[in-house]
Amino acid sequence: MNEYAQMTVLEVWYSHIGVESLLTFTRNAREQKKLKQEVKKAHSLTPVLELHTLTKMVNGQRRFIDNPPLVFHPLPEDPLAEEMLSVFHKYRKSLRDDWRVLLDHYHLVDVAMKVVGVGSVGTRCGVALLVAGHNDPLFLQIKEARASVLEPYAGKSVYKNHAQRIVAGQQLMQAASDIFLGWTRSNSGHDFYLRQLRDMKTAVAVEGLSEADHHGYSNLCGWALARAHARSGDRIMISGYLGQKDTFDQAIAHFAVAYADQTEQDYQELVVAVKAGRLKAIHE
Repeated sequence: MNEYAQMTVLEVWYSHIGVESLLTFTRNAREQKKLKQEVKKAHSLTPVLELHTLTKMVNGQRRFIDNPPLVFHPLPEDPLAEEMLSVFHKYRKSLRDDWRVLLDHYHLVDVAMKVVGVGSVGTRCGVALLVAGHNDPLFLQIKEARASVLEPYAGKSVYKNHAQRIVAGQQLMQAASDIFLGWTRSNSGHDFYLRQLRDMKTAVAVEGLSEADHHGYSNLCGWALARAHARSGDRIMISGYLGQKDTFDQAIAHFAVAYADQTEQDYQELVVAVKAGRLKAIHE
């Protein structure tokens, strides 16, 4: 953050963390090789590859492969089916003109429901398959957005649509947001944002990192966090608040350890509840 405080506004805005930066967090030759393989794998995750993994032909039409509870088609009488369709058709208006022209090359062929991640439990989530030709697919994820958990403390957002708030935040913090990132409100009154389902994403398996590599990876995460705040806030004021001492660093470290301990306690309570029959769990 101190470095960003010394930059011009445009230098901060154009700053980005590329793949080459990811390769610098470790000097271990084996880890670098593994990272390069992961980057290569991410580049290969194209919609064409996903087409044959996630879909199949049914009566001459591409359809998502049902794999409940992970992926499934709602029944025709289920309001979710109509809601997902209304969301897709309305979201187009939120895109930039040039991205809208790009989207119009595709037409919608199927929509299914998809299980959400831990942070989105209880919200609606769908996936849409669009095609522009025989082997030219586009997969979009349709995610419900609700009020921020910070609202009781920071006040309501300036955006009346919660999905718009999320989209605006991502576009502000990220050097290159998904070109199909957009938002809308369904006919049922729920807010949704859309983005590509898988857009050459990758992740680092932190569980197997050495202490040195973990330190390097943490530096990258801190860099990304600093860059996001430098773009969206007052980088000079934030830098001054953090100061030259490690007081803030220590506070964050203590919070992280406490958070990890709480997570482990919560999980143990979940296990106990499942074993006692108070909660039903599906084991895979």
